[in-house]
Amino acid sequence: MKERFRSSFREVKPATIIKWAVILVLFLVITNPALIPFLPNDAKVAIRNTWGSLFGDVSQVSKAITISWVTLFRVIAIILLMIVITTLAAFILEHIKPKTGKGASALSLVRSALSYITTFITILWCLHAIGVNVSTLAAGVGIIALGISFGAQSLVEDVVTGIFLVFEDEFNVGDIIEVDGFRGTVESIGIRVTSIKGVGGNVRIINNSDLRNVLNRSAATSFAVTEVSVAYGEDVEKVEKVLADLMPKIRAKYPEVFLEDPQNLGVSSLGDSGVVFKIGGSVHEKDIFSAPRLLNREIKIAFDEAGVEIPFPQIVVHNAK
Repeated sequence: MKERFRSSFREVKPATIIKWAVILVLFLVITNPALIPFLPNDAKVAIRNTWGSLFGDVSQVSKAITISWVTLFRVIAIILLMIVITTLAAFILEHIKPKTGKGASALSLVRSALSYITTFITILWCLHAIGVNVSTLAAGVGIIALGISFGAQSLVEDVVTGIFLVFEDEFNVGDIIEVDGFRGTVESIGIRVTSIKGVGGNVRIINNSDLRNVLNRSAATSFAVTEVSVAYGEDVEKVEKVLADLMPKIRAKYPEVFLEDPQNLGVSSLGDSGVVFKIGGSVHEKDIFSAPRLLNREIKIAFDEAGVEIPFPQIVVHNAK
């Protein structure tokens, strides 16, 4: 859970940070030659006049932000503080143990939202520390966001759907669901996406707005079924007696799998080489595949002990004379 929380933050390579920092420094130096320490004053004045004749007083660009050692330390302090707050929040969320699936889903949604909120607050706080008018910036961002919202309808749908998924309780973290033929366990429900882990360990990330026609297999008890054949020469009533004695023993041996005694559902069909019996039992959806394997194992052992023959395909060869 802790690693999943950390991975929700976007990883930024140090080379990327250095690249953009260099670009920022070069931009400030070009627009304000006074920042270049090793240039003679005459050269600084000449460059400033050249830029001024072409673009006006570009030296005012550098005054948009306040760069100093105090400002730098302030930004570092803000970032460190937000890291501490984020780590503390992650620690608290990690040690919250929801008792219900809905609680786990709400916790997953909060964890996802927290990564976005802390990042947004950190950016605004740092901009304010270097002298940027955050209120004006926020108003501008609001206008821009309103303008692009029509082109980002899927993003809005993802966020809204993610919230409703938790409150409508259609499925929760830990439930086994099926979406477009993919069956798996819900790992997390985020602001934008939902993670589903399949039987093979593969994790499928699905946008919340694409979660349609979901089949929640954990909503009700599942029924695991297997079939076994016995030879036509066997006494059917004897086989039924062996199975009747076996069913309670299977439940007692695997109480964590079978919710009640498995049942002999009777003769399913008369096969090519034997009489086919169908056996099934109520299980949790997570055990829908393991339960038939356990039934097959115990039935085979019981039939061996009772001398019940399980037929197998045979080829009879006749020699023509």
